[in-house]
Amino acid sequence: MVEEDISALGVRDENEYLVGIITRTDLLRARLENDDWAAQSVEQFMSGRVITVSPETTLDEVAKLMVEHHIHRVVAVQEEEGKLRPVSVISDSDLVYHMVREA
Repeated sequence: MVEEDISALGVRDENEYLVGIITRTDLLRARLENDDWAAQSVEQFMSGRVITVSPETTLDEVAKLMVEHHIHRVVAVQEEEGKLRPVSVISDSDLVYHMVREA
């Protein structure tokens, strides 16, 4: 995450369906709660509650979700057989980039 400057990673199950998200803040919390944090599973510190959108969701709707839920990113997903397959992560930085380009 540090090398690629990524602030969050989607967590997928063995079939590549979305099961959670882990952020830099989650990693900080893991370190504060456990000296052996690096040996712990992602599942212990990830959030299983992920705000998702479809690829067709407008950027305006994404921005509203971020503000409403006090989050910095949403995961775009495709629904397959009642499960969610992650397609992309949209961050608040992505939205600001597009806002500036439009100005």
